[in-house]
Amino acid sequence: LPPLPSDRSRVENIMTSSEHSSSESNANVGGAKADAAQASGAKTAHTQPSSTHTASASSRPAGTESEPRDNARIASVESLDKGNEMERGLTNRHVQFIAIGGTIGTGLFLGSGKSIALTGPSIVLVYIAVGAIMFLLMRAIGEMMYRDPSQHTFINFIDRYLGRGWGKFAGWSYWIVLVLIGMTEITAVSTYFVTFFRTFGIELGAWKWLIELCFLAALTTINLIAVKAFGEAEFWFSMIKITLIVAMIVTAIVMVVIHYHYPSVHIPGSDGVSPAGHAGFDNLWNGFSFAPNGWLAFLMSFQMVFFAYEMIEFVGVTVSETQNPRKVLPKAINEIIMRVLIFYVGALLAIMVIVPWRSFKPNADGSFASPFIMVFRYAGLDWAAALVFFVVITAASSALNSLLYSAGRHLYQLAVDSPSPQLNKLGVVSSRRVPARAILVSAALILLSPIINAFPKMSSAFVLFASASSAVIIFIYILTMIAHERYRRSPDFIVDGFLMPAYRFTDALAIAFFVFVYVTLFLAADTRGPAIAGLVWLLVFGGYCLLHERYQNRDLQEALR
Repeated sequence: LPPLPSDRSRVENIMTSSEHSSSESNANVGGAKADAAQASGAKTAHTQPSSTHTASASSRPAGTESEPRDNARIASVESLDKGNEMERGLTNRHVQFIAIGGTIGTGLFLGSGKSIALTGPSIVLVYIAVGAIMFLLMRAIGEMMYRDPSQHTFINFIDRYLGRGWGKFAGWSYWIVLVLIGMTEITAVSTYFVTFFRTFGIELGAWKWLIELCFLAALTTINLIAVKAFGEAEFWFSMIKITLIVAMIVTAIVMVVIHYHYPSVHIPGSDGVSPAGHAGFDNLWNGFSFAPNGWLAFLMSFQMVFFAYEMIEFVGVTVSETQNPRKVLPKAINEIIMRVLIFYVGALLAIMVIVPWRSFKPNADGSFASPFIMVFRYAGLDWAAALVFFVVITAASSALNSLLYSAGRHLYQLAVDSPSPQLNKLGVVSSRRVPARAILVSAALILLSPIINAFPKMSSAFVLFASASSAVIIFIYILTMIAHERYRRSPDFIVDGFLMPAYRFTDALAIAFFVFVYVTLFLAADTRGPAIAGLVWLLVFGGYCLLHERYQNRDLQEALR
């Protein structure tokens, strides 16, 4: 399968208005190397990685528009990997648990109380509905990554099928989002760490900056050692999260079976004393209402649940470093539905059979007590808060670890594709076959978080940008679904791939849902600002990327005449 043409050959195709012409000599934007191409129908020869490990342009998705659909056949991973300098060090065990870790975030442990209070038991249906749409997103990413598992990011397919303008917008936007979320996660890690030790009477609030520095240094080191070290860390992080969820579900089942009654107790993280009660399924339907707080609150729950699933696509970024990816990736994606049913639906139902859903009330500051702490506290565990916050620390650490990994790979890809010689220096793979420079730069930017938090005005602006970044993610998802639809209609499409069924309908359904979620951001005052900021980013930066690419192509056209 031929690699994606370079900018020069792309413009030559524009000038001739022919998509069936033979492959011309490709020139890298940086002008470093050229790949010799034969006449139409011959495969392009990939050069072996140089001694300096600088990535070549062959890291873009395979396939050209001139390729006849009848000849689109699946290529071996080995042939596609000639331009892949990363090490395939992630095993099936690693990827399956990375997928689980990407599905389960800190929001389930701490934020599910707010979602239950918003809509009651019907929140379970919202989690199922949103989970189904996110599954469609992952099937679209999975199908394209199955086609070319040498890609370091699914963003490459946006570039391939929607053009370099949208590819540039999506690539830089996604990397910036990853850095901003990483900054919020490192702050969350230190906050949970301080809270954890506070349960033992140890006050570490004055050392939050040092905690953040140590955590970031440790996770960056793991990412720099080898991809296998990253996979092992994620395996154990995910194992801890799974253990707590399963233990909570089992605890709830036992309490229901024995008709357990609990006294009124004070729950850590709650302003008042929680009333006495019992465990039973009647807690689910007593006073049941599909939208107990009105339909507006019900609609708002969709955006809340959507952001709980945010970054579920991370497993797609690991494909280029996974052993036997065409076997492992479909399995990891197809099990998403089961993970949603067990870890979200199962956990929420377990919580609500113990704690009546109307018992979830906000504190004076608008926060909610952790439902996990409530369940274990009702079960008689006095150290429930310490247990849950320990797991929450691992969940936040897992998220930060994954963000460092993903940010490093995306910056690496941006550096490889950039015409800037200075930025090209980040597109280098270390002797341990990881993009060390890109990882270090991303980590350095995340480390700005404690500095920003020290200045109130800067901190307020950062909160706005961080919130807007979550809105920008929706644009990336929409572009991904459009790219998938273009792929299915392109000559690159392979019939023996990991196909998403009824793609015309499912792609349109997913896009409509993502638009719906974005619209709901305008319904509440606290999300309206980020929604507007996200649109401004789309118009300004997206417009710049499209216009820049248009004029660059025009200049290249004139230069080639």
